[in-house]
Amino acid sequence: MAVIEELIRQEEDGTISFGNYLMDEKKKVLDFEVKGDLYKVKTYNEITKLEKNGKMLMEVVPGATIHKFSLTAKGAYFMVEGHEDVQLTLEMEPETEYKILIDDVNVGKVKTNMAGKVTLSVELQNNTPYVKVEKIG
Repeated sequence: MAVIEELIRQEEDGTISFGNYLMDEKKKVLDFEVKGDLYKVKTYNEITKLEKNGKMLMEVVPGATIHKFSLTAKGAYFMVEGHEDVQLTLEMEPETEYKILIDDVNVGKVKTNMAGKVTLSVELQNNTPYVKVEKIG
């Protein structure tokens, strides 16, 4: 996989890919429209953030490239690429339990707080793992 030179793009399957962890200076794209929603991405080697309609969806530290990001009623699905292991914070449904799968291996479950935040760490080890954060029940 490769970084997203245009910082954010819509893929043929309707998902979005965003972020560029190779940049030394922070760059952003505002008002990127997908299916009537406006996305904003800020990215560089230290952090990558994605907002949808003014609300935070994801923050990744250090910066990363997220491929094929999809958010549905069941959960969030994406691949993550970067120089080193990352910590991700996702905005999900408040007070809801989710299971975390990395490359289809169940690595645990977490219950969101009142704000709906889920935080997880992903070891990259020279690969681009597929992450699923799926609602339980």
